[in-house]
Amino acid sequence: MPALRLSVSGQVQGVGFRPFVHRLASSLSLDGEVCNTGQGVRIDLRGSSDALSSFQQRLRAELPPLAQIDGIETEVFNGVIGPGFRIDASERGESALKLPVTLDANVCAECLDELFDPDNRRYLYPFINCTHCGPRYSLIRQLPYDRANTSMAEFQQCPACLNEYSDPQHRRFHAQPNACVDCGPELWAETSAGERIARDAVSLAVEALKRGQIIALRGVGGFHLACDADNAEAVAELRRRKRRPGKPFALMALNPASLDELVELTEQGAELLQSAAAPVVLQRVKKPNPLPESVAPGLDRLGVMLPHSPLHWLLFHEYADRPEGVDWREQRHSLRLVMTSANLSGEPLITANDEARHKLAGIADLLVLHNRDIEHRCDDSVVNAISVPPVMIRLGRGLAPKRVALESQGPVVLALGAYLKNTLCLTRGGDAFISPHIGDLDNPANCRTLEASVKELQALLEVKPEYIACDLHPDFYASRLAQTLAEQLGVPLYPVQHHHAHIAAVMAEHQLCEPVLGVALDGVGLGSDGQLRGGELLRVDAGGFAQLGELASIALPGGDKAAREPWRLACALFHRVGRPDLIEQRFGDDPAAAGVRLILERGLNCPVTSSLGRLFDTAAGVLGICRQQSFEAEAPMLLEALAQNAERTEVEANGSLFEIRATEAGLILDLIPLLASLIDEADPQLGAARFQATLVQALTEWILRSAREQALDIVALGGGCFLNNALRDQLKGRLEAGGLRVLIPTQLPSNDAAISLGQAWAVRMGLSVRAV
Repeated sequence: MPALRLSVSGQVQGVGFRPFVHRLASSLSLDGEVCNTGQGVRIDLRGSSDALSSFQQRLRAELPPLAQIDGIETEVFNGVIGPGFRIDASERGESALKLPVTLDANVCAECLDELFDPDNRRYLYPFINCTHCGPRYSLIRQLPYDRANTSMAEFQQCPACLNEYSDPQHRRFHAQPNACVDCGPELWAETSAGERIARDAVSLAVEALKRGQIIALRGVGGFHLACDADNAEAVAELRRRKRRPGKPFALMALNPASLDELVELTEQGAELLQSAAAPVVLQRVKKPNPLPESVAPGLDRLGVMLPHSPLHWLLFHEYADRPEGVDWREQRHSLRLVMTSANLSGEPLITANDEARHKLAGIADLLVLHNRDIEHRCDDSVVNAISVPPVMIRLGRGLAPKRVALESQGPVVLALGAYLKNTLCLTRGGDAFISPHIGDLDNPANCRTLEASVKELQALLEVKPEYIACDLHPDFYASRLAQTLAEQLGVPLYPVQHHHAHIAAVMAEHQLCEPVLGVALDGVGLGSDGQLRGGELLRVDAGGFAQLGELASIALPGGDKAAREPWRLACALFHRVGRPDLIEQRFGDDPAAAGVRLILERGLNCPVTSSLGRLFDTAAGVLGICRQQSFEAEAPMLLEALAQNAERTEVEANGSLFEIRATEAGLILDLIPLLASLIDEADPQLGAARFQATLVQALTEWILRSAREQALDIVALGGGCFLNNALRDQLKGRLEAGGLRVLIPTQLPSNDAAISLGQAWAVRMGLSVRAV
């Protein structure tokens, strides 16, 4: 009888793929074996031609929920195959690993059924999981994904668990975190003073929530801080203790029905909430809203999530007095929790018990801990599902490390990313792997996390960099680290201009090397000429980039301080348009106002930038929407929310409020007249809406003119400003109506989290050109 060998690549380890293959082959009376390899999974089969054909068709069609096949190489097999079908032991071989990293997954329905079944041996066990769900990446020490290579190696399975783990017909066959109350991790609670409480941890947590207290939960990828979202005093106290005055909190509810009165839940939003990744999903806020305004002050959207771990489900179950059956899981539940990352302001997510005891002692009233070590921290992923398609905001749990298929094979490039919203990227063959969100490199803890992440990702993927890339700015910590690593490894270092990287990241996602018109709009990036930029047009191809135009610049009185205090940018506008007396009239209550006017008049400590992000800040400052930002992009977010609420009939764009002019430096888009028109606007809402509407029209004309002049029909949009829904979606629609093919980021955020991928792809494209 004919025999075949199938070599399967993709997400095929740690996802129940081998038992699926065993069941499928057995049902078709095929002989053979299946085993994990360093490249994926190998399947040897012998049987009738019809059965072999049916197997190959059903292999793709009936995959387990977490599995993904990238490719199948099929060859005639002439080796020996015994009777029956078996699962063989994993084999590594001498070749390098080519496995994707298995990601953490939302708890599945079958595990939930067992979790709340009083007759099941895992009743109310907070670490229940199977091959279809549970922690993966957060536990992995090295690949391949076997129990001995995870933090579950410390827990020896009891006979009952081992029987499940060894049975190819069982849902927990080779479920690496498999455990139960007799042999697995345990949960307990401690006071803020570190004293262990000899009572059920879940009951204690719910009692604390009902008293309006703040609890710390050790979850899948790190700690969360939680409180009752309907308790305004508890929310205010959490803000005070965490020193987070205005940044919005995420909210957890039991199910979509429990979110109905809070947000305008879209179909794609509901799908994402209930997906294996279970991210935080941004949705429009319903008005009026029963939640305290302090959950997301002044914003028109709310980040919501559903329980993604057994522990979360147990909290809701306990709060509802332990209901029986399964119906309660779909019914509206009264508990809504603020669920925010447990960290000190700007620092990495806390993952270890001792660290939590030390750093959260003054924040949490109760700590809920466990003894399953977290090997890799993962913040919650965040996705904006208001737009179609959904837009990635932050890569984290369930979605990272993110694997992006590239246009071609190539050398190993390590890219260390940007200063803000740092991620790192490592390429291997035809793939790029982007790390989870690391954060801003403005504190030592995040810098140490970046260093550790470089080592961890190299170890997981088992590759060594042949080239290193970084931002053009030499003073960023990531750039200095890149220089050190390049010297240590003896490999070339390639600094990549910030906006070049933004556009290259979009090209990498869309597997493009051909020339594109890049539109980079963000807060700040160092240009090749040493100037601060944040809004420019670039021609980008495999050979590099050329600047085609930029926004008219504005002064930053006080330098970086102006980016945090929009009133300073308003002062710069008043000075620019010849109305400096408005500085004292509008902001005379600020002791720094006179000094700001003086430095503007003398041109001292007033660097200029072409940043669109700073123009958003200027508009917010002029309209009185935001004088000081308590978190990055607060002013643009408040302005966008205000503009969203304006009547569309009253906010038509005004084409006389901008100018496009050709210069030796390219096409300049001057938006100063638009900003000046806001100075005497009495209604901030109408002013915000007019600013956004006119901005979209101005950008459309600017881009279309440049595209015609350059004979380019593909435009790539990159940069943090494209997180603005109206700007991104309306601009995309108008450019497409103008005959252009528009590329936007979908797999990665458009902000600086994508910079590392862009750096890596810019280097790979350049190397390919030089090789030719």
